[in-house]
Amino acid sequence: MFRAMSETQTDAGAEIAEIQAGYAARGYVSDSQIATALFLARKLEKPMLVEGPPGVGKTELAKATADFLNLPMIRLQCYEGLDESKALYEWQYGKQLLYTQVLKEKLGDLMDGAQTLDQSMQRLNDFEDVFFSEQFLQTRPLLQALRAEEGTVLLIDEIDKSDDEFEAFLLEILSDYQISVPELGTVKAKTPPLVFLTSNNTREIGDALKRRCLHLYIDFPDAARENAILQARVPQLDGVLREKVVDFVQAIRQMDLKKPPAVSETIDWARTLVLLNVQTLDASFVQDTLNVLLKFKSDIENVESDVTRVLREINAVAAT
Repeated sequence: MFRAMSETQTDAGAEIAEIQAGYAARGYVSDSQIATALFLARKLEKPMLVEGPPGVGKTELAKATADFLNLPMIRLQCYEGLDESKALYEWQYGKQLLYTQVLKEKLGDLMDGAQTLDQSMQRLNDFEDVFFSEQFLQTRPLLQALRAEEGTVLLIDEIDKSDDEFEAFLLEILSDYQISVPELGTVKAKTPPLVFLTSNNTREIGDALKRRCLHLYIDFPDAARENAILQARVPQLDGVLREKVVDFVQAIRQMDLKKPPAVSETIDWARTLVLLNVQTLDASFVQDTLNVLLKFKSDIENVESDVTRVLREINAVAAT
């Protein structure tokens, strides 16, 4: 039995390593924790709640996963006021109205031969079923994901921007991969989608939703991982300059900023260096392009006054 368990652990370890390598091949630099989370989400068929600061790669993780698994990705962008008609389905009222006009014109023919009120009502009831059938149904991301025959990656992005009511609405889908449509009955997924829910922690996510999900927190990367990310995403950047970019970004994240630069901003800044053919990181260039890294005027002013000091410290460490 111990041998069987060891072989199982070895197989799992090999699959996790394969996932991590697959991400890397697609330009997404992960770690063993992220790869393990995906392995467990697939094996346990559980949704994954991915939390962390904006711009650290939560949405990109879902995209890289869809690419790695060769599955289509369906994305639902959350916002305040989002309801089931925008997330699940809605009826095509314009089309229904057009058919109603046709029905009015043919009403005489429809009622021809009906001898009683009951017979007339029965004929009209038959048409009511037609109006709430598949041909009038407009599917939205959640229903599309449940109906995907070969499976899909479902990204429910920025769930923290939605309302508590929408969270409650998601519970049936996240528990059983099914949803009840009053007019059509229960729709259950033949192949459960791989679900990612992302949150920037702008509000606390409810316990009921968290219980249904595996949890993954992605924080700002350390210097080694951020260096690897830049190497993968901006390979044209000189290696020495790349290290100084990473050191500078890591340093200003320690400052008291309203919004520290995320990985996405680091990548944009590195691309700016390549675009402008910058060979060295000097104070003048940094001050001119801080708006690429920082999104608030107060943060830019805060960092501007310390640029020379930070660069001096970076150069001193590099020289040792």
